Amino acid sequence: MTTPFWCLLIAMLLPIVLSMTGGYFRMREFGTLDNKHPRLQAAKLEGTGARVYAAQQNAWEAFAMFTAAVAVAHMAGADPARSATAALLFIAARVGHAVFYIANVDWARSLIFFVAIGSCIWLFVLAAQA
Repeated sequence: MTTPFWCLLIAMLLPIVLSMTGGYFRMREFGTLDNKHPRLQAAKLEGTGARVYAAQQNAWEAFAMFTAAVAVAHMAGADPARSATAALLFIAARVGHAVFYIANVDWARSLIFFVAIGSCIWLFVLAAQA
């Protein structure tokens, strides 16, 4: 399996890890997990818990974009080493994005968000060059 495919697996697991972290904050804030209406309960979170939930939602959104970029680069026969670098950059950026989101460092979160998007664009450029 290629490095970008391994990175897809990591990108898929990131929102799941954030979901479990959000569960901790829901338990802490409300004393229970509402499994019948988890999104309604999550919408009532405040502070760090709300930021964890928002980071999870953003991670799912970014996963879709990254999946398309990896698939296109792979199908086009893009340079494997450069594709691997772009994919690893995406993962580092997305982990950083979650950390900055949870820590409420908005300027760094926004900056690293664009690094992640840039790595996806880079994968498309590599596909175009193949």
